[in-house]
Amino acid sequence: MNDKYQTLFQPVQLPVGIELKNRIAMAPMTIISSNPDGSVTDAELAYYARRSGGVGMVITAAAKVVTTDGTPGILAADRDELIPSLRQLATTIKGRGARAVLQIIHTGRKAPQSEHGPVAPSAVTDDVEGAVVPRELTDAEIREIVQAFGQATRRAMEAGFDGVELHGANGYLLQQFFSPFTNRREDHWGGTLEKRLNFPLAVIEEVKKVVQEHAREPFIVGYRFSPEEPETPGITMAETLVLADTLAEQNLDYLHVSLHDFWSEPRRGVEDTRSRMEILHERVGKKVPLMGVGNIFTADDAAKALQTGVPLLALGRELILEPDWVEKITEGREHEIKTTLSLQDQARLQLPDPLWNMIQGMKGWFPIEE
Repeated sequence: MNDKYQTLFQPVQLPVGIELKNRIAMAPMTIISSNPDGSVTDAELAYYARRSGGVGMVITAAAKVVTTDGTPGILAADRDELIPSLRQLATTIKGRGARAVLQIIHTGRKAPQSEHGPVAPSAVTDDVEGAVVPRELTDAEIREIVQAFGQATRRAMEAGFDGVELHGANGYLLQQFFSPFTNRREDHWGGTLEKRLNFPLAVIEEVKKVVQEHAREPFIVGYRFSPEEPETPGITMAETLVLADTLAEQNLDYLHVSLHDFWSEPRRGVEDTRSRMEILHERVGKKVPLMGVGNIFTADDAAKALQTGVPLLALGRELILEPDWVEKITEGREHEIKTTLSLQDQARLQLPDPLWNMIQGMKGWFPIEE
């Protein structure tokens, strides 16, 4: 292995005491390939097995915590009968040598319209034609969802996962409560910046309580968030720093900063020309490990990102393109890493049909060879 990549493969000790064998994680990627009941498919197991051999940690695609979350094709951790299915997934990942972390989610207003309809902190819709107005959650429903995150965590533990990641990014329910665009409430769950934090904090508290009650060995709890929003009103970089400060005090094992580009810069809210990752690392990096992601394709991309001091990197699209990314670098074959996709690659890369169809249908998402 080239000496300049040695830092990529240093072990990382998480606050809970679990060691990751290197600094590279598989990012949680939406693959919408589960069975209609939310159980894992053979195609998903093959997909994860193909990508779990080199990385230190695999964060799965999101698993829903309530049955009424009407997003088709996603994993589910909403009922005990799915524990054997979740165990299959955890065993597959860990059997290849990676730590297995189950991402858990409530999609809120982003759920497709169903018989129940999407729900949200407030009945606010996007300003686009045909957008559905979500139903505002009651106080009792919010508290039930908090409990549901805790029960999904218990199921993850019983299934043998090493941890959970709370999906508070990409416009899903945890972010919806923090955002002034989607949260117009005037009760315990909204009205001020501090009150908009109450739902994420309640979920974290419940999850950590369940871990304390049920874990028989160290168990990872991570949190993913998106810095800023394009909407007005929306989350600014200044508010993102308040969120990061608050999360850094919750005794979490890592904060996963969801970005399309690791080096993206703030839109508004701070007078700083550095990247968001550099700003966040300076702000909270001494309190909690940060994980960066976004447009990291080559070994040099990763080495440059680690020079910021951020201890963990997640690869999403690149591990779909190149399942052997880690192995090729450690074997000195980094020049062989694939960074594009051909239309003949599905079987070779063991990509489930729904994911393959999504890749072909979303122009610009992946670099596809013509």
